[in-house]
Amino acid sequence: MGAWSILALAGLLEVVWAIALKQSAGFSRLGPTIVTAVGAFASFWLLAVAMKSLPVGTAYAVWTGIGALGVAFLGIIWFGEAITPLRIAGIALIVCGIAALKFG
Repeated sequence: MGAWSILALAGLLEVVWAIALKQSAGFSRLGPTIVTAVGAFASFWLLAVAMKSLPVGTAYAVWTGIGALGVAFLGIIWFGEAITPLRIAGIALIVCGIAALKFG
């Protein structure tokens, strides 16, 4: 598995642990708390593995970008968070930033 694939998986796991963190209700629910801890550990570990081959600034920015995009979309879908033109513009800018870092 290449560094970019590992980084993408790390970013997806960031989405998992962030959503589980919301569901943990301040770590008062055991199941989501465990998912948060395991997901965060796995996400950080995969990020570290990807950083062996990728520049730190690029890897970190792409990792957080994937997480931000995923959590923003799931927040809209699962938690009924607002969809506004400014929010959509922000999401589009994150996508552009990730593309620029990947291909620049």
